[in-house]
Formats: sequence, structure tokens, C-alpha cells
Amino acid sequence: MTSDDLKRIFVGPTLFRLDTILSPRLVPVFYVAGLATVLLWTVTHLFDTFGRNFGDGLWGLLEIVVYGGFGLLALRIACEALLVYFKVNEAATDSVSRARISSTLIEEVRDAIHDIADDEDDDDLITPATVPAPDVEVTPPRGGPRRTARRTPGPKL
Repeated sequence: MTSDDLKRIFVGPTLFRLDTILSPRLVPVFYVAGLATVLLWTVTHLFDTFGRNFGDGLWGLLEIVVYGGFGLLALRIACEALLVYFKVNEAATDSVSRARISSTLIEEVRDAIHDIADDEDDDDLITPATVPAPDVEVTPPRGGPRRTARRTPGPKL
């Protein structure tokens, strides 16, 4: 997340619009803040324990390794859980929004035609126009220019 993204979030209309989910964009900010908190705790705990005496300082190093490691692990798990939650929410929202979109009239007609075509028997099929009928004799067209669909004038006599 760059500084331009943060500016867009806090200055733009994104903060006040509720049609988009803002939290997945803020998870990296939460993770960096958590890392900074663990680092700050580590430094203060180190100086605090060594400030008392050397034995406490060595014990403080062990605490930093154990508790700091658990803190980093817990922070990582929490951030990943948030990201998974938001991905699942986004997928569920997409599926609901797709289900709410009503199909258009053209799609309904297309589905009805396919349903009718599936219901008909194969015995009622119409043969294509290029296949001649079995008992009909095919005669070639008579001489002369052929008329097209553009209504070209017939032959002059």
C-alpha cells in the first residue's frame, strides 16, 4: 500500500462510501503497525531488564525471543485470518449479486428455445434444403440470368 492509496482512502470519498469494503486494504497497515509494536516492546524490554541487573537482562533476552516470536506468529495468523475472511466475504457477495441479476428477455427466449429443442423427438427432424426429397426429380434451372434478392430486373425480351 503506497502513500497515494492512503491519501485516496482518507481524503477521497472512499472513507464515506459503504458500497466497498475498506478493511482488506488496511490489513497491511495493521500488520506494519503490529511489527512496529513488537519492535518497540523488544527495545524497551531489553533496556528495562538490563537496567535492573545483568541476570535480569539475560532473562529478558530469553523473554524477548520467546514472547516476541509468539507475538510475531500471532500477528501473522491474525492478519492472514482477516484476509481469508474478507476473501470469503467477497466471494459470497459476488455469488449473491450474480444470483440477483435477472436474466434479460433475450436470454429467457434462448433458454426457452433450447428447452423446446431438447423436448422434441429426433423423428421430427426436418431435412436441410440442400438434400433432395427421395421421390422428387430435380430439374436444373432454365437458361437466362438469375434474379437475386435485390430485385434486379428480369431479362429484357
